[in-house]
Parts: sequence; structure tokens; C-alpha cells
Amino acid sequence: MPSVKTYNPSQVTVIMNGFPMTGYADGTFVHITQQNNGITTQVGADGEMARAINTDRRCTVTISLQQTSPANAYLSTLFSLDLLTCGGTIGPVFVQDLCGETIFMASQAWVVKPADVEFGKEITTRAWQIETGPPSVFVV
Repeated sequence: MPSVKTYNPSQVTVIMNGFPMTGYADGTFVHITQQNNGITTQVGADGEMARAINTDRRCTVTISLQQTSPANAYLSTLFSLDLLTCGGTIGPVFVQDLCGETIFMASQAWVVKPADVEFGKEITTRAWQIETGPPSVFVV
């Protein structure tokens, strides 16, 4: 008999430069993507194939927060300090599903730009882009 698996969004933890994120937006609140393909393939005119390993492993982590989240002020401060201190706020980012086995971590990460801002009748979302150096990733 197959086992039953459980996912609980409240058990997904994101820590940026030692600060735990809270106040996630409704829907997708963490999106991680590698910026480049890890392997590219080329086929010659005669059909011979060759592969190239891309050593650029940078990733983009997008964290979507409610406009009321205290993490917005923290990420805003990190970005501002980074501009003023020539990279003084580069630090680790860690994402883990505590009910599953997916883990993402990078020892070097930074806020790319401030989140876009909009106001409306309801609480809006602040989406923050974090760029990383080479990560360690285990996806399940």
C-alpha cells in the first residue's frame, strides 16, 4: 500500500542572511529558478552531438510577501545597505520544506532590487528577487 505524503505551506521556511521570513503572500510564495541550463547540447551538420557543462549555477529566488510583512522592511534595509557598503550585506539564503525533503541553500545571496509597490482595496503582494551564487539543491 502506498504511503500518504503531506505538504504544509506553514512548514516551508526561508531564512535570508539570518532573518526568518514571515508574512507570505497567498498563492505561490517562494519560486526558485536556475538562471541558465546546467547542460547544453549542440548537434553538428552530420548529426554528431556534443554537450557542454555550464558552470554558471546562479539562481533567482523570488519571495512573495504580504505588504504587511515585517520581512519587507528587512529586505529593503539589506538592499539599501548593500548599495552603501559595496556588498556588505551579501549573505546566505536557506529554503527548506520541513515536511518534505526539498532543501535549497546558497552561501552568497543578495537583494537585486526593491520590490514593486502597489496599493489597492485589499492587501497587496511585495515580490522580492534574490540572486544567489552557486547553491546546494535537493529537490523532491
